[in-house]
Amino acid sequence: MTYDRLVCASCAAPVSEGRCPVCRANRERMQQSPWGALSPSALLTLFLLLVATAAALVVAHQPA
Repeated sequence: MTYDRLVCASCAAPVSEGRCPVCRANRERMQQSPWGALSPSALLTLFLLLVATAAALVVAHQPA
């Protein structure tokens, strides 16, 4: 999940706005994560690509 969709439990504002110290700390932590920068649709695309590649490998190794 990306930080722009999260709501802070301390101030009840979107974390992406960084209104309180808790928001700002979590926003910084998530921006440093390699997965925090990806949108959910990009993650889904990567997952589907991985599944398709795995399926192609299984089919390629089937005995004739």
